Amino acid sequence: MKIRLTKGELKRQRDALRQYERYLPTLQLKKQQLQLEILKQLNLLEEKRQLKDRKKDAIMTWAGLLSEDVSGLKEWLTPIKVIRNERSIAGVDIPVFEGVDFAEADYDLFLLPLWVDVGLEYLRQIVSLKEEINIIEEGIKILRQELRITTQRVNLFEKVKIPEAKEAIRRIKIYIGDQMANAVGRSKIAKRKIEEAVFEEVSV
Repeated sequence: MKIRLTKGELKRQRDALRQYERYLPTLQLKKQQLQLEILKQLNLLEEKRQLKDRKKDAIMTWAGLLSEDVSGLKEWLTPIKVIRNERSIAGVDIPVFEGVDFAEADYDLFLLPLWVDVGLEYLRQIVSLKEEINIIEEGIKILRQELRITTQRVNLFEKVKIPEAKEAIRRIKIYIGDQMANAVGRSKIAKRKIEEAVFEEVSV
């Protein structure tokens, strides 16, 4: 690292070091918050996956009924809109699942099998869980990307910027100290020579 060995550069390096040391704790806190949130979201993801699997298992008890011809069933299970919101974690916006809007199941209760009401509700819950799982996975991906960037910045400050600034300050202080010592030495020599010259003048 090439630096100018001047008082101006010393001030610049000291200012930079103060900024790095002030900003580093903020980055470290952000890193911790992101790690905790990723863990929380991974636990939530596993919980939702297990819930989806349990609901699928429950449907299997009457899965044979699905072979009956129920006109419009697929259409009633296709989401019209997936409702989502956003929330901020350590300055990072991640999507939040709010719900799913389905087309209204407009059918004649007397013409369709009795299981359709309950079956449709269960199937919609599974579709909703699938959409929620997708959004949680999307949020985890965003958080992991931000964690990667934040970790890189923490490492840059801890392992590069702060040590570089400290080393620059040390070198400049040594150089300026040496220069001051040399100046004092030269001043003493000059003073002695002047004193010697004055003494010789007086002695003549």
